[in-house]
Order: sequence, then C-alpha cells, then structure tokens
Amino acid sequence: MNRTLRWAIIGIGRFGRVHARVLRSLPGSELVAISNRNPERLAEAASEFGIPDEHAFSDYRDLLADPDIDAVSITTHWLDHHEVALAALAAGKQVLLEKPMAATAEQCREILAASESAPGKLMVGHVCRFDTRVTLAKEAVDSGRLGRIVSMHAKRNLPKAPGNIRLDKISPLVGDGIHDADLMMWFLGRAPDSVYARNVSYSGHRYPDLGWAMLHFGRGNDETIGVVETAWCLPETVPTVIDATLEVIGTEGKLTIDCGHTGLSITDSMGTKQPDTVYWPEQHGQVIGALQREIAYFADCVREGRDPSVITPAEAARALAVMEAAEASAETRAPVTFSFP
Repeated sequence: MNRTLRWAIIGIGRFGRVHARVLRSLPGSELVAISNRNPERLAEAASEFGIPDEHAFSDYRDLLADPDIDAVSITTHWLDHHEVALAALAAGKQVLLEKPMAATAEQCREILAASESAPGKLMVGHVCRFDTRVTLAKEAVDSGRLGRIVSMHAKRNLPKAPGNIRLDKISPLVGDGIHDADLMMWFLGRAPDSVYARNVSYSGHRYPDLGWAMLHFGRGNDETIGVVETAWCLPETVPTVIDATLEVIGTEGKLTIDCGHTGLSITDSMGTKQPDTVYWPEQHGQVIGALQREIAYFADCVREGRDPSVITPAEAARALAVMEAAEASAETRAPVTFSFP
C-alpha cells in the first residue's frame, strides 16, 4: 500500500484524542473519520480535528461500513474492545486496538481467532514496548549482560486525582499492572506458572485502590519471581505524573528502568511537577514519543504487508490473561495456576 493510509478513531475520548493528535502530523497517514456515542464529545472532537459532519459517527458500525477507511484505532472503554475489534476485523480494517486487549482471556481468544482469517492486520497498543528505555533494557537482557534473571519488581503508581478518575472504569492491576506483567514476560520469554495477588479497597470506587501481584516463573535452577505493584492512591503532592520503576536482578548484574523521573521539573504556586517527556508529549505542535513510534510502526507494517512483531496479538492476550488470573487470586486470596492459551 503506497498511498496515504486513511485512519478513523473509534472512541474519541481522552486517549482517542491523543491518537488523533498523533495522526494529524504522522507522514503518510490521514485522519478522516471519528466515532463516539456521546454527541457532545463527538461534536467537540470533530471541530478540533476538522472532521466533517458526515464523517463523525455516533455508531461505530456506520464508520466501519465506509470502504474508504483503511485503518482504525480502537480507543473505547476496555469492556467494549471485544465487540468493536471483532466488527472492525470482519469489516476488513487494519486494527490498532488499545490495551487491554479485551475484558477476559476468552474474549482475547476470540479476537485472536478472528484476526487469523481477517484480511487486515491486528496490533494491540502496549506502548511501553516502544519506550526507548525499555527496549535498551530488553537488549541488555537478551545479550546476557545480567546473566539469568532471578528477580523483577515493578511499581506503577498514580496520585489520587487521576486514580479516582479511573477507579470506576478499570482496576489498577488491569489498567497499569498489565504493562509490567507484559514486560516481565517479554524479558524472560515465557509466562508465569502461577500468580498470587491481593487488592485493597477503601475509597468506595468500583475497583480496588491498589493491587499487588506476584508472578512465579519456573522452578529450581530456572526460578524467577516478579512482583507487580499498582497503587492509584498517592498523595496529590507527589511531583511525578506516574511513579514507575522496573528493577531486574540477574545472577551477573541488574538494571533499573526509571519512568517516574522525566528529566524536567517545573515548580510554581501549585508545587513541583514532572511532566511527561516520554510517552506522548507535545513538541512544536506535534505529539512525539513512544505512542507516536507505536502508531508509526503499525502504519509501516500495514504499508509493507508484514505482521507486527514488537508486540504480537498472542502476547497481548497473554498479558490480559495474567492480570485476569491475578484478579481471581485476589478474590480467593490463594495462588492461581496459570497457563495460556
């Protein structure tokens, strides 16, 4: 495909708009249509991105019926991913589906099955795999510089305000812990054998305020422990947008990925904050960073007719399945044996 790739966004909410800002300046791509079931949000986004009324759809199925649309970003509520992804694949679109892939492992399996016979490509947006710090760490692990990995500990914690916005929509383990579980499996090249997790609730939201999960890989001389910490209840006074680190310890060395310190601190009357400089910051009116690289990578895969390999649909499904096991473990307060598919 040598011509301009014509994109649409299904779910033009907060993160859908970030996708739209990337596409607005992405060479070889054009944002031509949007969809949202909230008419006010749809109208605001259409005005912001210059989308004509006839290409602003309240029903995503009408958008998918447009044969001139090549690719779609699905940035709806995660509980809607299964239905929308299946419809987009059936419509022959190239599909960039935001994580988590779906609500359950079974739904993920159904999307995987549909993608195998669909004419379009499918990629799930695990943006951390496009973070330069993470990819350099992966290279260090793969080259053997750390020896055999024996321990991994990740935290991905949020202040209360953004946490409270999310806690009626998704749990911390599924919303953020999925990133680190995916990276741990990516670094090791395998899935855990068992998962043990606990959640703590205190603020009255639909989902718990924090969750911890322990992933146990292998046995004996091939044993590794991974700990995933997600607390969406930090004080508002913390300077970080997200307090996130991943420490990997091997028999011959260690590495630390520090995503909390962004390299820029701004102090004003409201205190000190460290704005995002990595994932989707704006520079000279354009969104740059890991998300831009992720979307550009998928667009290149579509043009070149190759399957995305930085993150495969099967790996994205496995990440959701691990977090599903973690939530089941937290519910029963007992370890859960894991296997996928």
